[in-house]
Amino acid sequence: MVSPMALEFTLTVWDVLNAFIYILPAYIANASPVIFGGGTPLDFGKNFIDGRRIFGDHKTIRGLLSGILFGTLTGIIVYFITQIDARLLALTLSDALMLGFLLSIGTHIGDLLGSFIKRRLNLKPGAPFVPMDQVGFLIFAILIAYPFYPLLNLAQLLLLLIVTPLVHIGSNVIAWLLKLKEHPW
Repeated sequence: MVSPMALEFTLTVWDVLNAFIYILPAYIANASPVIFGGGTPLDFGKNFIDGRRIFGDHKTIRGLLSGILFGTLTGIIVYFITQIDARLLALTLSDALMLGFLLSIGTHIGDLLGSFIKRRLNLKPGAPFVPMDQVGFLIFAILIAYPFYPLLNLAQLLLLLIVTPLVHIGSNVIAWLLKLKEHPW
């Protein structure tokens, strides 16, 4: 059996589709707090030992829970998408839900780590933090989910690392135009 991480750098249309189907729950988990977040901050307004906020006001309980919920539920969409053609990921409904859950948890670990680091660097909430803002969530989503669902090859992972910053920037501009975000980054 060939390892999923085999050093193969060719991508078919099916490879590209499978990469985006796989990561879709992470994208949804990352975007959901913009729409459904707000309320009580995760850090309850507390400061870290350096006197700065742990995460800041933009990281909320409702945002975290909505991200995990909608990212996990996206697993249902992933399952139905994968039933369209045998060349798409082979996932049972329970595997698709678990993949969605793991990707969602990883997404928020990466996002919270980025926020924590931004506070240590004395960056204001909402200030850009390249590349952590664009790919931090993706890296941690994959780190958490991939050991259980190693369904992507190296070329697909590299594709996601290259394309995700563009998707992130585009979705932020759209959220800003819709007045869901204060800044277009």
